[in-house]
Amino acid sequence: MIRTVITGVTGRMGGTLLRLVRESKDLELAGATARQASRLEALGVSGGEDLGRVLDSARAQVVIDFTSAEASVAHARQCAERGVAMVIGSTGFTPESRAEVAASAKSIPVVLAPNTSVGVNVVIRMAAELARVLGEGYDVEVLEAHHRMKKDAPSGTALKLAEVLASALGRGQEDLTFARHGQMGARPKQEIGVQTLRGGDVVGEHTVYYFGEGERIELTHRATNRDQFGLGALRAARWVTGRTPGLYDMADVLGFQRTS
Repeated sequence: MIRTVITGVTGRMGGTLLRLVRESKDLELAGATARQASRLEALGVSGGEDLGRVLDSARAQVVIDFTSAEASVAHARQCAERGVAMVIGSTGFTPESRAEVAASAKSIPVVLAPNTSVGVNVVIRMAAELARVLGEGYDVEVLEAHHRMKKDAPSGTALKLAEVLASALGRGQEDLTFARHGQMGARPKQEIGVQTLRGGDVVGEHTVYYFGEGERIELTHRATNRDQFGLGALRAARWVTGRTPGLYDMADVLGFQRTS
C-alpha cells in the first residue's frame, strides 16, 4: 500500500481524491490537510492545517496536491525537506513559482501537471500531432470553458495546449494572443489564439480549432465530473512513488515518447 497524503481535502478536488483513495486497493490514506483542521474530524481523517506536521507523523510516501500555485510551492518545499514524492495538479503557476517547484524537484520526484486527466493528456498529444501534419495552411485557435468559480485564466490546460501547438508549428510565446478587441486588423498568419469562457458549473471543456480553406477540424475534450482528474492523479501517484528526483509531467506518467 502506498501511504498517501491529500492536501486541501475539504475542497472540490480534495473531496474527490479522498473518496477515490479510500476506494483504491493499493493506496492508503495516511493523512490530510485543511485550512480548518476542525473539519477533518467530520470526514474521519487525521491531519491538520500544516503539511509539514502532517508529514512528520504520517510516514507518507506521496502527497497529492490540488490547492493553489502559491500553496503548492510551499508544500513542495516541505516535501523536499522530508523526502516525500509529490503530484501537483494546481494551476496558475508563474515562471517564478514553477522554478521554485523545479528547485524542490532536485531532491524529490514531482509530477507537475495542469490537468491529470488521461483523456486530456491524450488530446494534448493529438493536438500537437495534428498541427504538425496539417502544417502552415491552417489557423489554430484554443477555446476553454470552466465554472464561474475558477480563479485563473486561461486554464493551465489551455496554456499547455498553446505551448505544444506553438512548439509543433515552430512558433514562440510572442505568437500567442489571449484577447481580441477593437480594430485588430487581419489575423497574423503565425498567431495562435487562446480564448476563455466562464460560467455556471462547467467542470472543464477544451477545444482546438484548425481553420483551413473550405474546412474546419475540431478536437474537443469535455469533462462532466472531477473523477477523471482524480483517477489520473492516483495513476501519477503510483508512478512517481520511488522514482528518482526530477520534475515530471503526465506525458512521463503515460509513457509518451518525447517529440520535442
